[in-house]
Amino acid sequence: MSPTEFPKAPPKLQPASHWLQGTVSYSILTLAVRWSRMRSGCEGLPLNFFFFCQCCSTFLTGNMDMQRKYICGLWLSVQVGFALDSVRFANPPLEPVAQHPLEVFYSCDAPATVQLDCMVTFDIGDSFTSLLRRWHCLPGKPRKRTLRVSLPDWLVYRPDGIVPESRWVLSCILGASVRYRHETNGEWTVEAQDVATLQPRSKYSRPTKRHLVCFTWGARMLRFVQDHAKKQCPVEQETVPLLSSIFASTGGKFGIVKNLRPHASDVLEHLRLQSLMFPWSMFSIWLMVTRHCQDSTCGVLHHIDPHNNYATPAILLTQSGLLHVQVHGGPGESTAILFPHRLPLSEWCQLTVALRGREVKITIVCLGEEFGAAKSTENRLRHDIRLDDTDGYFVIGGGRYVKGTQGYFGPSVYYRNRAPIQSPSEVVLPKVVRDVDLTRWMHACRQFSLHVNQSVRFYSLLARHSQESGNRLGAFHSGKRKDTPNTCELWEATFPRYVAKIAEYLAFKRGGRGVSPEAVGRALYSLSLRKLATASSERVLAQILPPLLKAACLNNTAALHMSSVLYSLGVGVDKKPNKAWLLALLAAQKSHRLALLQLGHLHHLGLHGVSADEDVAYAYYANAAKRTIADRQNPTPKQVYVEDVYLHNDEILGLQTNENHHIFQWLKFQANQGAPDAEQAVARMLFWGQRGVSPNMKAALRHYERGAVRLEDPVSMYDFAIVLLQGHGVEKDIPKAIKLLKKSMDKGFVPAISALAWYYERLELNYEKAVELWEQADALESPDAALNLGIVHSLGLYPQRPADQYVAYKYFLKAAERGHIRGVAEVADVWSTGLPGRMGQVGGGAKWLPGSFATASPGRLPQQ
Repeated sequence: MSPTEFPKAPPKLQPASHWLQGTVSYSILTLAVRWSRMRSGCEGLPLNFFFFCQCCSTFLTGNMDMQRKYICGLWLSVQVGFALDSVRFANPPLEPVAQHPLEVFYSCDAPATVQLDCMVTFDIGDSFTSLLRRWHCLPGKPRKRTLRVSLPDWLVYRPDGIVPESRWVLSCILGASVRYRHETNGEWTVEAQDVATLQPRSKYSRPTKRHLVCFTWGARMLRFVQDHAKKQCPVEQETVPLLSSIFASTGGKFGIVKNLRPHASDVLEHLRLQSLMFPWSMFSIWLMVTRHCQDSTCGVLHHIDPHNNYATPAILLTQSGLLHVQVHGGPGESTAILFPHRLPLSEWCQLTVALRGREVKITIVCLGEEFGAAKSTENRLRHDIRLDDTDGYFVIGGGRYVKGTQGYFGPSVYYRNRAPIQSPSEVVLPKVVRDVDLTRWMHACRQFSLHVNQSVRFYSLLARHSQESGNRLGAFHSGKRKDTPNTCELWEATFPRYVAKIAEYLAFKRGGRGVSPEAVGRALYSLSLRKLATASSERVLAQILPPLLKAACLNNTAALHMSSVLYSLGVGVDKKPNKAWLLALLAAQKSHRLALLQLGHLHHLGLHGVSADEDVAYAYYANAAKRTIADRQNPTPKQVYVEDVYLHNDEILGLQTNENHHIFQWLKFQANQGAPDAEQAVARMLFWGQRGVSPNMKAALRHYERGAVRLEDPVSMYDFAIVLLQGHGVEKDIPKAIKLLKKSMDKGFVPAISALAWYYERLELNYEKAVELWEQADALESPDAALNLGIVHSLGLYPQRPADQYVAYKYFLKAAERGHIRGVAEVADVWSTGLPGRMGQVGGGAKWLPGSFATASPGRLPQQ
């Protein structure tokens, strides 16, 4: 051990009474030692080591006379009970101060050295040791020495131009030790030590030193500037609210992206840069899990670096409901920690991950009964932890590389330069979570669903029994039971009778088979819509709200959204913004598109008491946009194209029609007469369900085929070819599709060029030909061509060129400006995360997406 080295933990101090024992017979013992050292071959060692050497050698040889047995026995008693080598602080200071009168008790069994040191550790993990005093110790009884300890000015006083600036001090230890120098190799051996921990003060809360010297003019001017600066510990950006409201996570790759910027304060930024490899920070996240992860891991909070790798920290949830926390150090240094306790479902929990140097502490506090008391684990790592929070971006929930945890995220905070210690008893549910009260709703709906399930089972059993007995009409006549008993079952008294009536009707209608609480919910929603369609006043809305809420409790997302809209607008009911927000969150968590758009709009503009947050708004908008893109790639008869209809625009209103309307019939007549425009319009209206016409894919395909084959219309050729390529409603016929696309391209229809390029890239794997055609179509301002060129540049598929995300972004921007919905989504994504090395986070991704739903026209069938 070197002269400036300290033990990891302070030694156990001896009781004060032991310091004065053993003084009797000390001189006799010393004389005996001097005589014995000459004969033992153990000279040159401190007294305690000499005795050990001497006695062991004598016992091993078996040659011990009575006198030497007496000496060894006396040594054993002295060594065990008297502790001759010792040092102890009597009055150490509580914090670093100047000129402290320090009293030190010490003793030694041979000539030794007593050394007083001060060791300081800094925020970046390194340390500094200062030798304060050193003096000789001679054998004898314990002594006391009073010293005037002078610690360095930069540790005691605040910087003032004369006292220099210092780094952020984490700890200060005062240490005293009794040391012996070996005569053979000159190394020091510590035989006794004592340490005292001093609590350092922050730089700007220390006292100012009164200098007793004459300053130069330059020093006086520097101090004058320092006095007027009035430096204080800045709080700007030190605590970052990653999320200040509630976010509904669907379990997809649509999370909240957060980019952090360097501190505006030079002091805080200097501290941040110094602690990159020794972070002192904490992440606090409120989370309610509604379903455990269906993949290997799901995202809670993760950090992505500019090279698209996980950085510190990556907080994930496993399939078994355990928390997986991963931190990274230098190249090739990573550690994963698996929290041993399973997260409960449908309970709000606070997750905290504190990084203190090389220590990672994970704490979970849940406010329900299932999880029990707070649980935590501490892990000391063998490598440094690197955390550069401005390098890359953070994601709450799901991101580009991992799906999100299904549930709800509450307020989440990142403490950039500190890791506060919080007692579990101090954990309180945030106000925004209490106001929305998701837990109460879920508990009530759980009880209601159990009652409905009992009702369904009872009536299904009764219906099957009635059917098996031959009474196939059951007990119904004109939709009513004749033998309804006057008494109620236990479960019937706990919820409205009309719910039981619906369960009863469905059970007997279906013969007691295929009835579920969800079916009851759909029936309740249909009943509410029927009453709404025949409503003559707003008072009817108050009557349909209870069955709507019951349907919402039974997982009917449309009922959740409609109830939310009614509470938000206050139509027929009192306005309740928190209730509207609650119902919208429940619908959005189940991926209801209109609810996602509603929440995105609220957070985009900060309406109805919801906090304005463009990152949260973008997460909702991106979810709805990407699901809409996927739907357009796979159209079904159940889909209806959502159009903007302005009630004050008579021209637009006049275009709304249906299958029996005179406008649609006139278009069909024109199509039969060979008008290509009319053929296109009828096919488009039937395929997408536009202008009030119900979707009819088979009829639409007949019109597409007639326009392509009989009329040889290039637009119809393209549309019918896309149908044949993708197999929408018909069997795939690729040769016929390619023939039609080439004819359409020869007639100058630009989308056909891009579609042919798609064929060469996807099916022929001929990237040279595909890129050539896309470049040709891009020159003619094709949005599909610009999008696909962006994709091949992003994936590195462009012939003889490496992947280039910035070039890809420029093509995506072209596609977005030309109205392509996927191009808009890609640009918004880049604006949200930035491009490392080329462009930072632009922000405002939420501004792109709302308009994309209206500007993206479904007139042309999309290419996958």
